[in-house]
Amino acid sequence: MEAPKDLLNYDENTESPRINAFECATLDGVQARPILVEATFTKGLPGFSVVGLAGNDIQEAKERVKAALQTNDFTFPPLKITVNLAPSDLKKSGTHFDLPIALLIALHREEIHKDGLYIFGELGLDGRVKSSSQLFPLILSLKEQGLISRAMVPAEAMPHLSHIPNVELHPVETLEEAITAMKAERPTHRSERFETEGESIEIGGERYYFQREYPEDFRDVKGQELAKRAALICAAGMHNFLMEGSPGCGKSMIAKRLPYILPPMSEAEMLAVAKHQFLDSQTPDFRPQRPFRSPHHTATSASIFGGGSHSARIGEVALAHRGILFFDELPHFQKSVLEALREPMQDRRVHIARVHSKVSYEADFLFVAAMNPCPCGNLLARNRSCRCSEREIRRYRNRLSDPFLDRVDLFVTMQEVESSDRGGVDSATMHSQVIEAFRRQKERGQSAPNGKLNEAETERFCVLDEEAQRVLDQAVDRFALSHRSIVSIRRVARTIADLEGSTTIGKRHLLEALSFRRRK
Repeated sequence: MEAPKDLLNYDENTESPRINAFECATLDGVQARPILVEATFTKGLPGFSVVGLAGNDIQEAKERVKAALQTNDFTFPPLKITVNLAPSDLKKSGTHFDLPIALLIALHREEIHKDGLYIFGELGLDGRVKSSSQLFPLILSLKEQGLISRAMVPAEAMPHLSHIPNVELHPVETLEEAITAMKAERPTHRSERFETEGESIEIGGERYYFQREYPEDFRDVKGQELAKRAALICAAGMHNFLMEGSPGCGKSMIAKRLPYILPPMSEAEMLAVAKHQFLDSQTPDFRPQRPFRSPHHTATSASIFGGGSHSARIGEVALAHRGILFFDELPHFQKSVLEALREPMQDRRVHIARVHSKVSYEADFLFVAAMNPCPCGNLLARNRSCRCSEREIRRYRNRLSDPFLDRVDLFVTMQEVESSDRGGVDSATMHSQVIEAFRRQKERGQSAPNGKLNEAETERFCVLDEEAQRVLDQAVDRFALSHRSIVSIRRVARTIADLEGSTTIGKRHLLEALSFRRRK
């Protein structure tokens, strides 16, 4: 029988092949875990296997790697090839393992020293190096953990990956180019400065980005001056906000205009938003625009918080990270969803536990909600009669528990719009006020907006003068305020003082904050 072509070109007396290993990574939930890709080449019946809990997409890499090597005139070695992905007790997935596996085979007789270089890339059958949706979350997560300083990546992924700072990227377009780069003393690299649209301000040595674009303008909201004032306070301090009113009074209009007046975003915040968008198979534009997510009240718990039987995926709460999560028709959401929402509203993280996986991810969002005063919506109407009984109204309101409502800082009851109402302040003016309040918070040394301060930070930054403290003490006795409510009122008063340019919280600031508390 005639020997295979590859065996005719292979010399059995040559030096034993060297064992190389390259760095790669896989996603464990939303966190990147470093993976060492290593290979052995032994004499025996030719074969190619991948071990180390490799998923189906990695097992399929064997055929892509073979085709890419053979179509680029590289002889596939007639040896028993075993590729191991370490650690072996962690399940791996992703087509980005193609390139390091192919390089191990193509360079199996070369001595390669590229310590600290991570390699990512999917291979086409013609040897072209392609991108994948996992690359950005992987490299950003590795960078956040301080594990990566340089990486070889597909050239087509550079428009996205170049936004990640302090990582030296080596773009390659083909397998042949990657092999040449690995043999070189130092691969050519390209580093690009973080850039985005819009304006920026620098505070304390850090730059924050924002846009003055208002496709949805508060000028269009007729009347509702109190609700718009609450929306301004909500945006300036990132305070959770609940609006109650008859259908058509402007609740949803206000909520949809809030994203355009929110505080500027840091580079880290923009990258975190982009990471979650990639995990949801979206393509981010890296604009300084905070996300706005509005799930329907029929949405399941898994779609809102994330989940899955084998691998937990992110949900609406994660996609609202650093932005707004808007619940319209709040009492119609499942009670289990509303109660589960208490944890991320308090801790700004979500924990998902499944049989096969446990995931924890950031969910720092601004919660905004709207609801009718009763099931039919006419309780506050002047010209329509409410068709609900007291029992129905009580059952409707009881869907919202006190512990849940205790985590909302601003409550507004909106009246029906009259024909004489006109649009008041516009979004541009409100946004300028928010930016100035944001500047004061950062110059004060805050790492978080007023609405997201912890207990210690509240004591440090939300200082009341003597008169304001007396008013608060009286309110505690009169209204039996909980500790969480007291902290919430102080934070709201701090934001009101920031909007007025006051360094301390005075009586009028505290009284206005008290006016937005929930009436039981």
